[in-house]
Amino acid sequence: MADRLHAREVIALVADDASFVELPHPERDSAPDGPLGWRGYDGSRLRASERTGEEESVVCGTALVGGTRAVLIAFEFGFLGGSLGERTGDRLEAAYAHARAYRLPVVPLVATGGSRMQEGMLALTQLQRVARQSVLTREAGLAQIAVVRDPTTGGGWATLGAGADVVLALPGAQVGFAGSRVRPADADPAAYTAEAQVAAGAADALVPPEELRAALSRWLRLLTATSKAPAPVPAALGAAGLPATGWDAVRRARAAERPRAASYLDAYFTDRVAICGDRVGGTDPDGMLCGFGTHEGRTVAYAAQTGTATRPAGYRTAARLIRLADRLGIPVLTLVDTPGAANDAAAERQAAGGAIADLFTAVAAARTPVTTLVIGEGGSGGALALAAPGNTWAAPDSYFSVIAPELAAAILKRPAAEVEPTADQLRIRPQDLVELGVVRGIASA
Repeated sequence: MADRLHAREVIALVADDASFVELPHPERDSAPDGPLGWRGYDGSRLRASERTGEEESVVCGTALVGGTRAVLIAFEFGFLGGSLGERTGDRLEAAYAHARAYRLPVVPLVATGGSRMQEGMLALTQLQRVARQSVLTREAGLAQIAVVRDPTTGGGWATLGAGADVVLALPGAQVGFAGSRVRPADADPAAYTAEAQVAAGAADALVPPEELRAALSRWLRLLTATSKAPAPVPAALGAAGLPATGWDAVRRARAAERPRAASYLDAYFTDRVAICGDRVGGTDPDGMLCGFGTHEGRTVAYAAQTGTATRPAGYRTAARLIRLADRLGIPVLTLVDTPGAANDAAAERQAAGGAIADLFTAVAAARTPVTTLVIGEGGSGGALALAAPGNTWAAPDSYFSVIAPELAAAILKRPAAEVEPTADQLRIRPQDLVELGVVRGIASA
């Protein structure tokens, strides 16, 4: 179990020194023992206040985090388990409204067991208020970065936590919709952890407490730096010169020594942070790298294929990245490098077609500029889904094809000896793609 930090302790952990300013608390008249007249509720609240020094389960205010001002929402688990009641909802609504009024990102520091039973359905409906405030803040183009602490369960996880744009988790924290007292007796406790949520793509990263301020500082800096200018085309890192034949282009793109996505990202960005997962239970860390980085002093989002067959979770993660960058006004760089979409039975069961369609839609709908460089293999629709219409470029050691030459020959019932001539017929070399108008140009070193 992770150490349980009090609300003001976690604020002190992430905020720059002496920068936290608490927001005014909305006033609400309360009937004796709350809206349900729950016997002993007033006494429970009084004892919780005496133990914690707080009047409610959340502390809301503004602070500098690594020099970037943000609205912080810190839960106090010691106050009735960090539960949400009507007065909690009032504070949360006011905090989000302040963020929109002053154009500030929101950082929920969550530790909650869920809705407050002593207020019944009135407590549960606070989740709808929170969801509405989150939507309004998202529509305003403001980032939401959640830190999930121990424990984060119930509606707090399902709204402030999992509903954020980026989710950071403290190692060892209990994180899941079902709290320890309501889940099945035979349930595997390891499934309800921060580590499990990262593995399932529901959270982006594990961050130890001592690294939390630095991590939040990087994320806030990157996600608040908007730009209308397209991402510059990366310099080509591989073999110079153009291939003589279509098969030469294929050989060069498939060469083991050719630079892959990680090399391009390292050369392009001075620093970068990654998002993880598609938020519906999947990750593709070996097939798609996504995140935000700094290039020549400004933020650029990236989605990069790694040279393997891309899995459905990879496409969904890339679509999530592009939609987030679009909302925040951040340009996007995509790197195409895949022999094609994964086509095994597992990929079909994971809705490969729908995942690819979702990425096509995200790219087509993006208002922020998208720049694409084909750095290796461009295999069919599984590669095209990541490519920017009208702003795609090719590295000299790449190719882009409607289908792999071997498969094209097989479909046309040609013998293996005809694979190389088929590659020429497909016109897949970088210079062919420029002539055809498929790509804008060839990247230089």
